[in-house]
Amino acid sequence: MGVYLNSTTAYTLYKNEVEKPYFVDKSQMLEQLFPLVSNGNNHICITRPRRFGKTVMANMIAAYFSKACDAEGIFKDLKIAKSELYNKYRNKFSVIHISFNDVVARCTSYEQYIGRIQERLIRDLKREYPEVQFYGEMDVVDILIDIYAENPEARFIFVLDEWDYIFHQDFVTEKDKKSYLQFLRSLLKDRPYVLLAYMTGILPIAKYSSGSELNMFLEYTMITEERFSEAFGFTNTEVDMLYERYLKTNENIRVTREGLKEWYNGYHTYSGERVYNPRSVVSALGNNNLGNYWTSAGPYDEIYYYIERNIDDVRDDLALMISHISVSAKIQEYAATSMNLQTKDEIFSAMVVYGFLSYKNGKVSIPNRELMEKFADMLQKEPSLGYIYRLAKESNRMLEATLVGDTDTMIEILELAHDTEVPLLHYNNEVELTAVVNLVYLAARDMYRIEREDKAGKGYVDFIFYPEIDRTADCIILELKVDHTPEDAIAQIKEKKYALRFAGKLGETKRYTGRILAVGISYDKDKKKHYCKVEVLS
Repeated sequence: MGVYLNSTTAYTLYKNEVEKPYFVDKSQMLEQLFPLVSNGNNHICITRPRRFGKTVMANMIAAYFSKACDAEGIFKDLKIAKSELYNKYRNKFSVIHISFNDVVARCTSYEQYIGRIQERLIRDLKREYPEVQFYGEMDVVDILIDIYAENPEARFIFVLDEWDYIFHQDFVTEKDKKSYLQFLRSLLKDRPYVLLAYMTGILPIAKYSSGSELNMFLEYTMITEERFSEAFGFTNTEVDMLYERYLKTNENIRVTREGLKEWYNGYHTYSGERVYNPRSVVSALGNNNLGNYWTSAGPYDEIYYYIERNIDDVRDDLALMISHISVSAKIQEYAATSMNLQTKDEIFSAMVVYGFLSYKNGKVSIPNRELMEKFADMLQKEPSLGYIYRLAKESNRMLEATLVGDTDTMIEILELAHDTEVPLLHYNNEVELTAVVNLVYLAARDMYRIEREDKAGKGYVDFIFYPEIDRTADCIILELKVDHTPEDAIAQIKEKKYALRFAGKLGETKRYTGRILAVGISYDKDKKKHYCKVEVLS
């Protein structure tokens, strides 16, 4: 068998995936491809952030369709086996499967990169079709055309994974990118030997293919198209299933279902369905520990790369998003391909495409705790972020002052807000005060699970701090007021019995045993002054 043509690589990799303890069966996606293969000459491109299952699905498609080997042992127990067309399409086709991120260490030029791909594919084709006469030095497209001319039954399914990988490589020039697009166009567009071209990537093809190079592709993104969305990312139902599997196979349970939601949920399909980052969920359950898995491969600089393009324009919105407040944005996915991002919308568009932000109903937000920690890390390390950086740097001192009731220090830190003339800090409403308070308690996230607008007692509390590292630590209930006193805030905490949130259910062991602190923070718009009060409730 070949390296690219009818290779057993996809079969082996997908078989390994199926045998993993936290495998999720998404094979029903194949049914959507059957009519495309039957009709022929179809081209689709799936774009998703990294680690959202693109490669797993590409391997599944190649393993199922390719006649390289019988994959009945893999698929007979999966959902696709229930399809009436299951046997008609299984392992009946010649598949050319190329992972474009497969680059050898010695590759230093585009010519080496594309030359290696063409050389290997030509070798595969000549081995597979020895009866066809080839003359002289021939391009891979010419060879495919000659094969089809002599054998009209010789038609191929192309599975091309990470098509945009080379656009991120230092050795690729702008001229090389145009040559690459022409290579894909020549290989796939209006070619009778193409049954289906299934392509994946992170970036949308629209910007790269500004002319007609790749306009034969129908593109399916997380933001603009519902079709195929169920195949990428884990739904709530799927995570429930995996968590039940986790409970049955682990004696020392350290991961909670709520923790999975807090850490890895927060993305949305075009229809609005919430999805989890699949790699992170599987890693957390496999390692029996919640943590940064998807983002651990890259430093916070990866996020800062986009923000630094126009810090002044995005700074206030960043402060709001850190406070779990969504902000309006006009998302244009193709903007992510630009190396010269200028406007706020372009910057947020790129961050959505790469998975750093989530998008729903015209607004962007930080999707989950996994990403929130990366943003928080950045805020405390980048002086160029101005007042956000200064407030975040004070967050350790703010928490310490709150725990000992040092309201003078708390007020001093909040007054740092007046070192700037940023509109956010005009405090026209409690949303803006909420953003600042969130920043000055940023360091508390290391010890506490902080919930905003959480249901407690007879209402919803502005902030509630659950001690997750040490359950004997102080619990904090924080209420904000504009043009009211901190005493009014604490009176509301008592009147609405927010402290019941820490009591637990009847008959259960109390989860939190530390003191419960009521914290009132207010701002007087006329006097432009902050006021604080801390009271021990129990």
